[in-house]
Amino acid sequence: MARHLLQLLRRELLLGWRRASDILGTAAFFVIVASLFPFGAGPDPVLLRAIAPGVLWTAALLASLLALPRIFSADHADGSLDQLMLSPQPLSLLVVGKVWAHWLMCGLPLVLLAPLLALQFDLDGAAIRTLAWSLLLGTPVLSQIGALGAALVIGARGGSVVLALMVLPLYLPVLVFGAGAVAAAQAGQSADAPLLLLAALCLGSMAATPWAGAAALRISTD
Repeated sequence: MARHLLQLLRRELLLGWRRASDILGTAAFFVIVASLFPFGAGPDPVLLRAIAPGVLWTAALLASLLALPRIFSADHADGSLDQLMLSPQPLSLLVVGKVWAHWLMCGLPLVLLAPLLALQFDLDGAAIRTLAWSLLLGTPVLSQIGALGAALVIGARGGSVVLALMVLPLYLPVLVFGAGAVAAAQAGQSADAPLLLLAALCLGSMAATPWAGAAALRISTD
């Protein structure tokens, strides 16, 4: 099973690199959205520090939405999804491979770019470290919730819009805890509580998403 999972992950990463525009588009969207706010809000460092947690986390959340529709739709369109579902391996492994490929290609670049973008908002070292940790814990949750939504809307007309409306309310706790952790670090308070809540969400979604995603795939393709 472990070898099959690694093969799935390798396949998804190779296909992802062939569609490098998705990866570059996600990163570029994050950079552009996060960079527009300092120009619009003005050079006041107090104001920039105040809006930084919400702006950076909202930009990351919206950027993660861009590639969600392609998690399963490309394989569904060319028929390879049906072949993968006929594999003797558990369908949950396919969901895990899809989720982690999405995170490696779309979530991890956001984690790496965020500390650089945080400099535009005059964040100190403690806040930048907390931002990186919060994104490292929170972006996998976004990928897993998004993959579950993507599995439910396979083949649906206007699936991208339906997917966004479906997953955005579920993203709110991640946004609140992620931005709250950075705000707490800025205020000189402990960010342990929101970071631990993000870790709990990450572990909980890792346990539930493979089985829920497999069920969603069966429902959507029947």
